[in-house]
Amino acid sequence: MAEVICVVPVAPLRAEGSHRAEMVSQLLFAETALVLNETKDFYHIQMHQDGYEGWCQKLQLQIVAEGTTISTNGYTANWTNSAVLNGQPIQLPLGTPLVSYKSSDFEFSYTGITLNPANNSFTPAALETLAKQFLGTSYLWGGRSVFGIDCSGFVQMVFKLFNYKLPRDAYQQAQMGEAIGFLAESKPGDLAFFDNEQGNITHVGILLAPDLIIHASAIVRIDPIDQAGIVSSSSGLRTHQLRTIRRNAL
Repeated sequence: MAEVICVVPVAPLRAEGSHRAEMVSQLLFAETALVLNETKDFYHIQMHQDGYEGWCQKLQLQIVAEGTTISTNGYTANWTNSAVLNGQPIQLPLGTPLVSYKSSDFEFSYTGITLNPANNSFTPAALETLAKQFLGTSYLWGGRSVFGIDCSGFVQMVFKLFNYKLPRDAYQQAQMGEAIGFLAESKPGDLAFFDNEQGNITHVGILLAPDLIIHASAIVRIDPIDQAGIVSSSSGLRTHQLRTIRRNAL
């Protein structure tokens, strides 16, 4: 099966091979995937990033030559980052992989700041600084970048930049790590999960303190939290019901 690489800043991954189909996730520039099937205009792919499957427009991807090894040398460190692809300027979002790959139709250069997760210590201060770079980002179902992001995409992206690999969806992330019984026992970087009336995990955020959470809800924002759940800092209303707390780092 062929391998593909993303050649646009952000590419939608859809539930079906149609522009009208629901966006279930996204590929960032230079992320790679395995081709499972194809139609005239779309590839059905499985992302190497997290195993997610969906359909992506062919023109937003390039086939990687068989036997080629692509390695990631770090990630873009600013909210937006200038680069050049095939002689044309391109703007890349925070957390875009910087890869060692070169072909006749993929001439890429980047001279900006690089974030190396291996050297990025998971401390409360570093976590808060990095997570706050996403503040104000609009909520977008299936989004994985500062151009639009959903709750689990936000968590996945932040943890990736500290070299922690998490699955894509909130309910999957809730199955990872160590359970923490009470907010008072939590540490910065613990993940808080929230459920709906049916008991299904539908939301996740990152605890900055036992009483503060940063999460994507309408926008990436910081709200107070207690043992019952999140209270909106703007409306004063309770918006999410706390289900469980998990620790994947520290």
